[in-house]
Amino acid sequence: MNPTHQAPAQLPASNPFARGYDNLHIERQLLITYEDDCPPCFRPIHDSQAHLRDDEVQLFPCLFNDDFALISEGQSIPDELDERCPSTGLVRQVIYAVIGEMFNEQHHIGDLYSLEEAQAMVHRLRFETGHYSRAWEISTAHLTEEALRYLESRAGNFDSRPIGLLFEPFALTDCNGVGCKLIGTPWTDGNLLNIESQPYSSLKQEQLDAGTPEALVNVLYLAALADVRLLIFDPDATVLEGLAIFDE
Repeated sequence: MNPTHQAPAQLPASNPFARGYDNLHIERQLLITYEDDCPPCFRPIHDSQAHLRDDEVQLFPCLFNDDFALISEGQSIPDELDERCPSTGLVRQVIYAVIGEMFNEQHHIGDLYSLEEAQAMVHRLRFETGHYSRAWEISTAHLTEEALRYLESRAGNFDSRPIGLLFEPFALTDCNGVGCKLIGTPWTDGNLLNIESQPYSSLKQEQLDAGTPEALVNVLYLAALADVRLLIFDPDATVLEGLAIFDE
């Protein structure tokens, strides 16, 4: 078999298994207009005024700098803060920005106009009853013949002991498929150092030294990095765009 496009061993710019966001949180921002020829800007309100309600902020004049804003009307501002805010403007809208992380990179998901709406969005995205996209079914075309034979052999040996490599194969005889239970995900250095006292590079080397085909190691790594727990390979399943495909 020759790969039509080979996935590198290291994390690519885009992981095809990646779904959802970590560390979802809400940031209260002020949309501020100032000079006529300048576009609006967004700033958080300073901690000293964080107690102000939205109706005590919206449509009020403010002082601001690159880091924060302060409502200037009806509020007492210490001289040291006043000196740090060279710009003046008007708060047009209070925005609740929903922020999430993917692979330790922050992403701005969207803006809502009330805290309740933002909290509802975060609740829906978090799936409080569990994690979504932790079970995947993909085509066996993503495995070399060697990798598929290895999985089938491991899954079909009912007397075999756990292999201790943070994945356990299992058979799906009704559909001629084979699956893997991934353990200790995500396979980031930080998480693996906590549970296995080793970085991913050491785990990968152990997997390769134990005879795990490299094509399988690479697929399992991408899946585990995205916190997938069950990965099923089925000859009738669709291919996953962006993942290496192996053809005759």
